[in-house]
Amino acid sequence: MEETILPTQPSFKVYKDQAIYVGTFLGGPLVAGYLAAENFKKFGQLDKVKTSWTIAVLATLIIFGGIFLIPNFDKVPNYIIPIVYTGIAQFLIKKYQSTAIKSHIDSGGQTFSIWRAVWIGLVGLIFLLAVILAILLVTDKEMFQ
Repeated sequence: MEETILPTQPSFKVYKDQAIYVGTFLGGPLVAGYLAAENFKKFGQLDKVKTSWTIAVLATLIIFGGIFLIPNFDKVPNYIIPIVYTGIAQFLIKKYQSTAIKSHIDSGGQTFSIWRAVWIGLVGLIFLLAVILAILLVTDKEMFQ
């Protein structure tokens, strides 16, 4: 008698690609790193969690460096930076997670609501704005006099 193995439905939730893109656009590369790292944890790819955070922190530092150190950077339209880092995040998520996300969903696994990613993105945005404000307070005292 043959034994039939039924696929088991995953008991965990992951972030869908689109939710990661929206959260990233709102909150920056740190949010992308967080959401990607959470998915990697759920998929059991613990070695990629650290890589996600490393890339997110480096991308954030590069963006801050560009904002504060490159002359005439203020002339770059405000929407360009979020579009660029969201595009990069989209490429990386498609390359490293989209197959696992699709497989998870196809096997009956649940996903977090896009509103959860929006909330995380907004929290990330508030954090980034607080860091920028702190940097401005330290470096440009005459701005606030």
